[in-house]
Amino acid sequence: MNETNLAPGLLIAMPQLLDPNFTRAVVLMIEHNDQGSFGLVINQPSPIKAAELLTSLEMAWRGAADDVVWSGGPVSPTTGWVLHEPIAGMGGPGTTEVAPGVALSTSPERLRTLASQPPGRIRVLLGYSGWAAGQLAGEMARGSWLHADIDPAIIFDLDADEMWVEAVRSLGITNPEAVVQGRGIH
Repeated sequence: MNETNLAPGLLIAMPQLLDPNFTRAVVLMIEHNDQGSFGLVINQPSPIKAAELLTSLEMAWRGAADDVVWSGGPVSPTTGWVLHEPIAGMGGPGTTEVAPGVALSTSPERLRTLASQPPGRIRVLLGYSGWAAGQLAGEMARGSWLHADIDPAIIFDLDADEMWVEAVRSLGITNPEAVVQGRGIH
């Protein structure tokens, strides 16, 4: 894998990555360049309900009552992000298409709009994952991460526990649990 082509893409944490923030993590890589890297963990739900968070921000959540906020990573845990399917007319400042089928909104105005009319595919996240220049390259050289293409179905349609397994399977690895148990890639 050419280390310069990590974003957009998915990073899949391998068992030798001992940082507890990234145990079996799947990270949606948004940006990767000479200055560093930025991504959002997509498979770590928090105990916070989306309605609770939005109410605290004086916004109404019109999504499902049991929708949760997801932990995007350990950096700036009060910073909010919204991953969602692209919506016609919602482009420009505050919203970026990360990859086909995946958009990222970052402004409070976009959050208010998305919360009042949530699309079918949406994730509200707090915090992010960041790497200094060269840090991620070193982690990849140690085998801490595998890289996969973005699949909106992995991001939006699976339970948190299934995302890591399906991301590993997307690489053609037929037995993801063997990776966890240290038996190598099969």
